[in-house]
Amino acid sequence: MNEARRAEEQEQGGDTSYLRRVVGASMAGTVVEWYEFFLYGTAATLVFGRLFFPATGNELDGIIAAFATYAVGFIARPLGGIIFGHIGDKVGRKSLLQFSLVLIGLSTFLMGCLPTFATIGYWAPALLVLLRFLQGFALGGEWGGAVLLVTEHSPNRSRGFWGSFPQAGVPIGNLLATVVLLVLSATLSEADFLAWGWRVGFWLSVVIVGIGYYIRTQVSDSPIFKAARAAAEHRADEGYGLVEVFRRYPRGVFTAMGLRFGENILYYMVVTFSITYLDHRDIDTTRILSLLFVANIVQVLAIPLAGGWADRIGRRPVYLMGAAGAMIWPFVAFPLFDTGATGAILAAIVLGLSVHALMYAAQPAIMTEMFPTRMRYSGVSLGYQVTAIVAGSWAPLVGTALLRGYDSWTPIAVYILAAGAVSLGSALVMRETKNSSLVDLDRADARLTA
Repeated sequence: MNEARRAEEQEQGGDTSYLRRVVGASMAGTVVEWYEFFLYGTAATLVFGRLFFPATGNELDGIIAAFATYAVGFIARPLGGIIFGHIGDKVGRKSLLQFSLVLIGLSTFLMGCLPTFATIGYWAPALLVLLRFLQGFALGGEWGGAVLLVTEHSPNRSRGFWGSFPQAGVPIGNLLATVVLLVLSATLSEADFLAWGWRVGFWLSVVIVGIGYYIRTQVSDSPIFKAARAAAEHRADEGYGLVEVFRRYPRGVFTAMGLRFGENILYYMVVTFSITYLDHRDIDTTRILSLLFVANIVQVLAIPLAGGWADRIGRRPVYLMGAAGAMIWPFVAFPLFDTGATGAILAAIVLGLSVHALMYAAQPAIMTEMFPTRMRYSGVSLGYQVTAIVAGSWAPLVGTALLRGYDSWTPIAVYILAAGAVSLGSALVMRETKNSSLVDLDRADARLTA
């Protein structure tokens, strides 16, 4: 049976047991990648600002400097997305996913080995920036391949649901990072945690990278990708990569960027900046991490639920609800944070992550359905990763700077409101793609290029 016929059958239902294995392989790597990425984000607040930068007398200055290195990873992500996307559209998703996993694991392990500013001076932040760049570069190629491995294997009627599972790997990875830091901070004295305890979380990456790598060896690329690659062998002029996707599908790229903007900022304000804000309000670190632990469990459950809704009622309605919720969230959350009450803080974080799930869950299906297979890896990586340069990368830094300058949450809330408005506008102009066929999309693209 040829690959084109297999792709059509896959869209109608396919082998559900194999699809579950594909989901597991995608999630295994995604959990590992985001464990390491968010471990850095939490450490930026709790550790790096104190150990890798000179003291200025104001603790927020060190945190701002640490978040600047945090942004470097986001700047590297589009480069990784472009390079991985271009190669992945030619050779396949699976092999590049294995390479990205090893690269991010190695860079994270080496972060745990770095000497501090007190030992080697400015070489400490310089090496931290270099490893952060490599980490971001690898993650830039990871997301597109991971979600496409699932969505290109998924039936048309349930692509939103199955495609949401790699997204659920993000809070699971964050959950693991939170657990590791929570255990270390709760069992060690502050002096021991700062001296060596924080390094353990980075060193543990070796174990989970090995597990994730093995699981990813057990699956293969989708029938629709194999069909597209076979068709490309007969059309020597068929284009790939950055230039081609902008030339053929600019609306898809810019719509994806707009959808991503508010979602990306909201997430990092909830899971990263909230630690800084609460710590600044003298809330105990162990307590903050415990609440994030609970909230991440809620989001793991909320993401597949939201993905299922996107299949039943459509991508646009679900995304519009999420974007509107993002605009409202800060005006509810920060007053709850200021109460200092455990229940109120937990409610604010859970609400933020639940609103985020409404946008985040449907993104793999939405972006997959925007681009034909021959340039899909490039298209989804651009739409997802480029936005991070001006969105999530700067969100904790902007939030901390506003807090330092005004000592008030109001300017921070306005910043989140504006970001949510961008995603709301993009969702309003987005085409509804519920139940769409990737095979038909490839055929339409073939007619266009012909």
